Amino acid sequence: MSSIYEQIGGEEALSAVVEDFYDRVLADPELRVFFAGANLNRLKGRQVEFFSGALGGPDHYEGLSMKEAHRGRGIGQDHFDRVATLLAASLRDAGVPPELVDRILAAVAPLATDIVSPAAAPTPRG
Repeated sequence: MSSIYEQIGGEEALSAVVEDFYDRVLADPELRVFFAGANLNRLKGRQVEFFSGALGGPDHYEGLSMKEAHRGRGIGQDHFDRVATLLAASLRDAGVPPELVDRILAAVAPLATDIVSPAAAPTPRG
């Protein structure tokens, strides 16, 4: 049985998904504030590395732990959930089958423990 990484098309497909994903995140007024001043090329590269290892591909990720990378950023569960929704949309639009999208989201969901700030208040809607 091949890995999710291989099933979605390897690094080339993953890079395209990450590119589309960040386009969506940066277009979202509630999320783009978290990326102000970020080196997006570096961030995208780290994201590809992280997802590659997490999905059964080559594990070249040497960045900070999820907890260290997101500490003190004020990320709430609503932000995390919005990011997951945008990731799912990017995967679906890249032609990833629904069952694989579900498996990828299930692999990402436990990261909320390390990414969400315990005291982060929900973003006001309106």
